[in-house]
Amino acid sequence: MQIKYSPEADALVITLRKGKPVNSRDISEGVIVHYARSGWPLEIEILDASRVAQLDDVNVSWKEMLRPQESGV
Repeated sequence: MQIKYSPEADALVITLRKGKPVNSRDISEGVIVHYARSGWPLEIEILDASRVAQLDDVNVSWKEMLRPQESGV
């Protein structure tokens, strides 16, 4: 796992595994999960990261997010 913050973009990217994203889903305002062709999540992107003050602001179900997505690609 790798966590990177870009101050220029004010984005936090959490890379869960290597791969090429082919699909993405907004799971909360400003939170995007990028998925591989297999449906497994590759990375989580948090936009306007400096505005995220508390974890409660981002209501994410890890169980739901980490479940493989149907490959509609």
